[in-house]
Amino acid sequence: MGQARPGVSGQGPGGGDPWRRGGGRRAAAGPSDAPRPPRREPEPRSATAEAAPAHPARRDEQRVYGFNAVQAVFARRPEAIRKLYLAQARIPQLQPLLKWCVAQRVGYRVVDEADLGRLAGSGHHEGVIADVLRAPVPPLADWLPALGAGRQCLLWLDGVGNPHNLGAILRAAAHFGVAAVLLPEHAPGLSGAAARVAEGGAEAVPLVRLGPPRDSIERLHGAGFRLAATVVRGGDDLFAAALPARLVYVLGAEGEGMDPALAAACDLRLSIPGTGAVESLNVAAATAVLLAAWRGAAAG
Repeated sequence: MGQARPGVSGQGPGGGDPWRRGGGRRAAAGPSDAPRPPRREPEPRSATAEAAPAHPARRDEQRVYGFNAVQAVFARRPEAIRKLYLAQARIPQLQPLLKWCVAQRVGYRVVDEADLGRLAGSGHHEGVIADVLRAPVPPLADWLPALGAGRQCLLWLDGVGNPHNLGAILRAAAHFGVAAVLLPEHAPGLSGAAARVAEGGAEAVPLVRLGPPRDSIERLHGAGFRLAATVVRGGDDLFAAALPARLVYVLGAEGEGMDPALAAACDLRLSIPGTGAVESLNVAAATAVLLAAWRGAAAG
């Protein structure tokens, strides 16, 4: 499930700085009354390989695709939408968004399936694509002081880079009310694929950028959080453990698990009990189980 392997230690190879990674280790035909752009703007034309780039030209923009993902951007931060591409069949379902585009002078294009696939770089576009401004990813030092008191859960992802796993984690995080997903300093951020898999969860749960591990752990401890390393074996039974009200689940990448020094620095070690028929759960599936246990603890 992308957790730390048992038997980890706090020292890196050769007894050096335990936070350093060595040896190459990970270290989504219309109605006649469909809205149209204002007359003073050029009439939108079908996107072609020459008419529209495969990716947004600006670094502060990203391409989001998938019906629920685009609808979530429109619901939560419509001002971020810069351009819209959609299939003819989606016009009836996207009337509010199209009317908003007309009112705000945001361009949209009705395009065919082949162009939608090329623009998204995926066949899973679900008939709509939007170029949007990237949501800010604040540093932990700026975000944490504004977090409310009381019961809170955070997810620290150590090396979880697969966009489908990240998207599924964000979907579960939104469902269970996670306050934020914490990303390491140099980890990639949200991609279009992750936003689609999240089914709107990427707009509901903020991403926060961690600093150096020691500093981040100190800040989280100072805010009353305890960190739980999720391990395949050797940890306390998740369903029998007393879970703290302010909890950070630390999850590692598939295969390699989390950094040994990070695992050793956590306050708790938790395992999800099972039959043993398989070694562990996928990291996204494990996240859903972990969050359900934390949510259930509040009701118990």
